[in-house]
Amino acid sequence: MRDLSKYVALLRNRLASSADDIRIQWQHPEGTRTRHFMVDNVLPPELCMAAFNAFPKDANGFVQLDSFKERKKTSVNLEEFDPILSAITYSFQDKEIVSLVSNIIGFEQIEPDPMLYAGGLSIMAAGDFLNPHIDNSHDAKRQKYRRLNLLYYVSPDWKLEDGGNFELWDGKRVVQKTLVSRANRLVVMETTKTSWHSVSPVVADKLRCCISNYYFSTISPDESDYYHVTSFSGRPGQNFKKALGVVDNALRNVISKTLKITTGKRRKAWNDK
Repeated sequence: MRDLSKYVALLRNRLASSADDIRIQWQHPEGTRTRHFMVDNVLPPELCMAAFNAFPKDANGFVQLDSFKERKKTSVNLEEFDPILSAITYSFQDKEIVSLVSNIIGFEQIEPDPMLYAGGLSIMAAGDFLNPHIDNSHDAKRQKYRRLNLLYYVSPDWKLEDGGNFELWDGKRVVQKTLVSRANRLVVMETTKTSWHSVSPVVADKLRCCISNYYFSTISPDESDYYHVTSFSGRPGQNFKKALGVVDNALRNVISKTLKITTGKRRKAWNDK
């Protein structure tokens, strides 16, 4: 098993030192009803840069996603890349880090996902985007609810005007709160039936690289029993995409519930082969 102790220690110290600020952000979200927090300077700058350099700039080994909903490249095959990417990814899954995050925000029975269902690595280039959506409610086996999204950004010198920024929306997808996808920033958001979020179109001629993790729980966010697929809408003014999203979401929900089919890339397991 790869030694993650250095990365875990760095994450633990940074999160612990920010615990009070994290609680304030989480308990009093501004500009959105979705609870969330962000922490900057998560790792030493040289490690963040090393992670960015480890992303293949030609996106070799990544899967292209391209539809009215999204355009980006993703991969869960971490063994194909520099070990620093798997080290950072799985450090966020270490039981000490999971426990620390859970204690700070007051969640119970939170678990990471070694299969990286819909998680892993993503690359977005100029013109890429992710329209407003709510995530799939469950894990790949439909046994646990998705509760937290953890997004760690590594692209250097990323600015608001570059586009490709993380957005949290109101329930009607009219007003968004924008969080710049700046390097060495961790954004953690709660996943619920109404946690609409997106990534604005990338306008800069450079790559936006992100390492994603998700935490799951047998405890429902609102104590009700429910299931839904990842459901997309459109941005303000994109009326056709909004209408298409309603039809597409309903159709995929029916198919998924009837046939018990789940979508999204995932690993069988993590190992060091």
